[in-house]
Amino acid sequence: MIKDILIIEDEKPNASRLRRLITEINPNARILDVIESVCDSVAWFESHTHPDLVMMDVRLADGLSFEILEKVEIKSMIIFTTAYDEYAVRAFKFNSIDYLLKPIEPDELANAFRMAESRQGTSPAQSIEGLLSQYLGKEYRTRFLLPYRDGFKTVLVKDIEYFYSESKITRASLNDGTEETLSQTLEELEQQLDPKQFFRANRQFIIHYESIKQIHNHFNGKLKVELKKSSETEVIVSRDKAIHLKNWMDY
Repeated sequence: MIKDILIIEDEKPNASRLRRLITEINPNARILDVIESVCDSVAWFESHTHPDLVMMDVRLADGLSFEILEKVEIKSMIIFTTAYDEYAVRAFKFNSIDYLLKPIEPDELANAFRMAESRQGTSPAQSIEGLLSQYLGKEYRTRFLLPYRDGFKTVLVKDIEYFYSESKITRASLNDGTEETLSQTLEELEQQLDPKQFFRANRQFIIHYESIKQIHNHFNGKLKVELKKSSETEVIVSRDKAIHLKNWMDY
């Protein structure tokens, strides 16, 4: 069970939000401290018992958090957080359990906590080997085998416009206007689908880039995605995720 948690984050709003999410997901968790710099983090680990888990932002005010791990042998599990995905591979070279892009969604953090709990007692090398096997050279899902009449049929991922969840049921909307019910959750699909092709727009939708007709500005900094073949479907992207959507579309 994850109990003692250290937060290393130099942006106060992000630290406050992370503290709130942790408390909501794990009410029994104890936030030991919030540290803002590489220098202070090194000093903290040298003078305190290492916690069960460290939530560690990659970019800090005085450098990259990888510098902490180069100076101190941290015995805790680590979940890296950052607004940039360029550090993913490097993050997994350390004792990392997961790597979360900001803004962190509650379900993503909850899943990372479950992963951390399942790996308690596992050596760093084993943890890192598992993560690298997941994220380096990963093969993404290309099709689904679904029940059909007396047997089964195949649905290709490339033929899917978007996935959505409604009343805890996941459905795939196909380009031909039909829909299929899937057994996977959106969280599971998010790990299985190629992130170059699909974007998690919000809690309810994962959209294919070729399905996007236009992106409109919405109120309070949000974005509204208009889909080519499902114009009546409204996909709203939060202000926090809007920048990631634009970066994803522009890459």
